[in-house]
Amino acid sequence: MNSPATAPTDADPGELTSVTIVGASLAGHASARALRAQGFDGRITVIGDEIHRPYDRPPLSKEFLTGGARIEDLALEGDDEQLDVDWLLGTRAVALDCRDRRVHLASGQSIRSDAVIIATGSVARRFDRMIGGVHVLRTIEDAIALRADLVPGARLVVAGSGFIGLEVASTARSLGVHVTVLGSSEWPLSRTLGDTVAASVQLLQESRGVHVRNKVIVDAVLGSDRVTGVRLSTGEEIDADVVVLGIGSVPAVNWLAESGLDVSAGVVCDEFGATAAPRILAVGDCAAWFDPVRGRAHRIEHWTDSRERPAVTVARLLSGSAPRQGLRPSYMWSDQCGSRIQFTGRLLGGEDRTIEAGSIETGDLLMVYRRGGRPVAAVGFNQPRLIAQWRKQLALPAAFLPPSARVRVPEPVPQPFGV
Repeated sequence: MNSPATAPTDADPGELTSVTIVGASLAGHASARALRAQGFDGRITVIGDEIHRPYDRPPLSKEFLTGGARIEDLALEGDDEQLDVDWLLGTRAVALDCRDRRVHLASGQSIRSDAVIIATGSVARRFDRMIGGVHVLRTIEDAIALRADLVPGARLVVAGSGFIGLEVASTARSLGVHVTVLGSSEWPLSRTLGDTVAASVQLLQESRGVHVRNKVIVDAVLGSDRVTGVRLSTGEEIDADVVVLGIGSVPAVNWLAESGLDVSAGVVCDEFGATAAPRILAVGDCAAWFDPVRGRAHRIEHWTDSRERPAVTVARLLSGSAPRQGLRPSYMWSDQCGSRIQFTGRLLGGEDRTIEAGSIETGDLLMVYRRGGRPVAAVGFNQPRLIAQWRKQLALPAAFLPPSARVRVPEPVPQPFGV
């Protein structure tokens, strides 16, 4: 077979005729699509530890959890998509030989190829003691199990006030469940977005009847075979019929422990997803790309990044050299309590923050973050047009952004939550 990536480099001699992608979720699927879109016509093998073909995970905490979406509605593959991929599903990768570019599977089988793209994602953090009624939300099976427990009148405790926990809280309230969110920070999301935005998030949740408690730590789950509540580090006990853990995730890189790759912060890569091993690359939640703005490797666990970054990685693989464009500023969104929260940019901490449209009270806040006078990020509640403008502007090279650069916004029109 011929492909556009036939020109050898000093680091990667030889023709590229086969690629193995380890991970069959969003980033893995996007990698396969990028390979075909960029002209690669060799063999593509995709290995996934779930039995499902690639599916979309954001609806798991929303439409799928309410029963408004079916498994087939989550499919990432288009009806007319012909990627000509060899799928190895329900199969777990257990080791990688970087020198031979050989992936070893739990079945005893091994797959050798000319290049390997690591897209194994991340896994939800769990408590040591996981009994009935205690859930994480990462897979279709997780969502099905949680959905069965979210019956009207049930008492749900969400441990963690991050995006996933808050989305589950919102969905559960719409199902008639009594919800308490327990977070360790000053406000929900305050460590990431600051107190003003976080206060808006809390007000939004409370407007729908979610009880939010801050600066508390869940120390243990109570009950024998089935959860009856949680105990806080203070000794206080809170009754619960259902508990959802939204306490973060860790990159799924244990299988790479003997590979020789740097997995100290995820799979450590350059700005384009390439590791120190020739033709071994990484994308998605498990990948820690070098971010020239931060000056270090950095993991980004956002849907848009997992969908878009593989095209950059594939360009790096097929060309054998660095593409012109590297990692763009992040973009993410979260649907909660009838509102859409959107974020774009990079935050390092210590930025100046200004409200440039809307307000906390009206639920249409637009916050802009600046560092050294330059805009570096923006977050908006129900502000899709303004966030789209900021996303476009923040993607420009920093050299072309004067310190006074800013998007002009009209006078805000107050709106109630949920509009």
